[in-house]
Amino acid sequence: MARGSTKVEQWIMTKSGKVFICGAGPGDPKLVSIKAMETLNNCDVVLYDRLVCKELIDQIPETAEKIYVGRSIGDAITHQDNTNDLMVEQAKKGKIVLRLKGGDPFIFGRGGEEAEYLFEHNIEFEIIPGITSATGSAAYAGIPLTHRKFASSIAIVTGHEDPEKKETSIQWDKLAQAVNTIVVLMGIERLDSIVHNLIKAGLSNDTEIAIIENGTTVEQRVIKGTLYNIVEIVKSAKIKPPAIIIIGKVVSLQEKLNWFNK
Repeated sequence: MARGSTKVEQWIMTKSGKVFICGAGPGDPKLVSIKAMETLNNCDVVLYDRLVCKELIDQIPETAEKIYVGRSIGDAITHQDNTNDLMVEQAKKGKIVLRLKGGDPFIFGRGGEEAEYLFEHNIEFEIIPGITSATGSAAYAGIPLTHRKFASSIAIVTGHEDPEKKETSIQWDKLAQAVNTIVVLMGIERLDSIVHNLIKAGLSNDTEIAIIENGTTVEQRVIKGTLYNIVEIVKSAKIKPPAIIIIGKVVSLQEKLNWFNK
């Protein structure tokens, strides 16, 4: 192999297929890692999701094949099977495949499931982390998820579990009392139920909560309230996915630390 060549370029020279499962970050294209861009510029095929920003998609070289494999809530479960098969099919042709996913692939991004599938089919793979919306959107909204005075622990949970599960695996009663900050991804459409569960678990109606829509992008909006009134505030503001929910005392710092939407 050529001296000084990158790991991605070395794989290209071996003519051996490989899949890179890569996080594209929460929206701002400048938050993508150098390693992710290196792979983007050297791959043969890109399988990209719905939440990958347009600016990043536009940077895919013309020599690479672009395949949209985005899946919205309500799409057929078999859609993931199609994506899995595409990764294997393209890699077996000896191609360098970039599986580009919004956020971080290992935080509610099905990256683990896809890596398992590749392992079971003897396909070489590599994981490239990305900035999850849980931390990226919070930072751009001016909400530190931990703070020495307010929060020493956090939990990141999903508001959209596997539809095939018979019951939720999130123990809201224990979660509400165990951590200082709760971040819910993909939960905006179930906000009413989430709020109900947290109040039932013992959180005060006055507990502060923030909703961040389109975090880290020029379309970012931050809506704040309490568990008592946030559902009505969100309805009035017509908040839509993608959006994350942050619950806890750290939300009180948002007005002071807000730097992005000024």
